[in-house]
Amino acid sequence: MGQDQTKQQIEKGLQLYQSNQTEKALEVWMKVLEKSSDLMGRFRVLGCLVTAHSEMGRYKEMLKFAVVQIDTARELEDADFLLESYLNLARSNEKLCEFHKTISYCKTCLGLPGTRAGAQLGGQVSLSMGNAFLGLSVFQKALESFEKALRYAHNNDDTMLECRVCCSLGSFYAQVKDYEKALFFPCKAAELVNDYGKGWSLKYRAMSQYHMAVAYRLLGHLGSAMECCEESMKIALQHGDRPLQALCLLCFADIHRSRGDLETAFPRYDSAMSIMTEIGNRLGQVQALLGVAKCWVARKALPALTGLSSPAAALHSCGLQLSQLKLHCLSESIYRSKGLQRELRAHVVRFHECVEETELYCGLCGESIGEKNSRLQALPCSHIFHHRCLQNNGTRSCPNCRRSSMKPGFV
Repeated sequence: MGQDQTKQQIEKGLQLYQSNQTEKALEVWMKVLEKSSDLMGRFRVLGCLVTAHSEMGRYKEMLKFAVVQIDTARELEDADFLLESYLNLARSNEKLCEFHKTISYCKTCLGLPGTRAGAQLGGQVSLSMGNAFLGLSVFQKALESFEKALRYAHNNDDTMLECRVCCSLGSFYAQVKDYEKALFFPCKAAELVNDYGKGWSLKYRAMSQYHMAVAYRLLGHLGSAMECCEESMKIALQHGDRPLQALCLLCFADIHRSRGDLETAFPRYDSAMSIMTEIGNRLGQVQALLGVAKCWVARKALPALTGLSSPAAALHSCGLQLSQLKLHCLSESIYRSKGLQRELRAHVVRFHECVEETELYCGLCGESIGEKNSRLQALPCSHIFHHRCLQNNGTRSCPNCRRSSMKPGFV
């Protein structure tokens, strides 16, 4: 298959994919991969396969094609192609919750010599790195990466990237419990979709609606949360977007649990867990298991104790600090209610260790950040504090950075 025929077949696959004939598109692209001798064509079709498998939640296949694409980029001896392929490798590991590997590949991207693609892909590299740091609960570096990605988006008028970053910032602030910002950023993403996104894939609208649903639920606006989640799920079902379907099911379950409707919540958690397991989203699996455990706690039922062993093992393997913190907090309430003092003390100690490790405390008042909804503010160094504390103290320099510089042996 020559260069011109390869190009025609790739375009044919794209047309099929855009019309939701995903499996037919994959068949066309796989034939190109098997028959084409054109290296540049092979590189491009591998990129299509990576993207398609990502959106379908087939993350292991996504990783497989990303690895082949790296080899093809090396054969082409082109720095632009190498940057793109390392980014796809980073994204693949991000989807599989291999966050340390994601960060490593992103650093490789940033360490490559300046390329034509650098200005376009640099923001996406920063976004992927931010998502990985957020997965690991390294909040300062996550925020720093997201802000860098936003600068790339603004400097290059890349509204699609800005939309994605806003959704990630929504997730960031939901985790640290500044629910006003958790809603503000996905609302901003929805505005970008409405203003500029007529030619975009509907996945951007679905993505912003999902993050809005999460924020609305956390704020207690359950009707609005259900409405946004239903719209997101409708688009996800239309496009066969399994990862988003799983997230929506998890959100539906959380909404029903917030309403006290545990009988409806349980099967939603089970369905979410099934898809999360299928696609390899370990963080999603943990979130579903924690949701189920919260239902058992609400019922004051014994299965909550045994049900926490699975997420504990998963968290240990992933290194997900914030989820570990939530697990210890949940375990603390269970053992306190049952009067089991030895187990209670162990979880209280581990909870405070997790708070210290994640730096989830205000460097001015010393109180924990993320225990309850509160307005937060980040300084230029990306350390976050209570907004009220910064106003009351009128500080211009970061107390966390100042404290670190005073540690013995600090370089």
